[in-house]
Amino acid sequence: MTGDAAQVAPEVYKVLFENDRVRLLEARLQPGDRSAMHHHPDNLVYNLADGRVTFTDESGGTMEASLAAGEAMWIPAVDHSTHNTGSTEVRSLLFELK
Repeated sequence: MTGDAAQVAPEVYKVLFENDRVRLLEARLQPGDRSAMHHHPDNLVYNLADGRVTFTDESGGTMEASLAAGEAMWIPAVDHSTHNTGSTEVRSLLFELK
């Protein structure tokens, strides 16, 4: 397992709230920027802006995703890095379960 997202990529992830049951992160990634490989537990993502990203897992496999403002999606626990392949800032809220 890789490191915690907020510790490994503090330029991308900011902790907005945390208690013993949940943690809320704000993610911001400028066009062309990449995050280091990191871990998320099961989480719910809410996109604040449209964007385009490529996720890369530990084995080097990739998945491209179009993000729509106002869209919510469930993501099981994952280790990955993120690359903003679009022309706009990616902005999302991540609700991580503990």
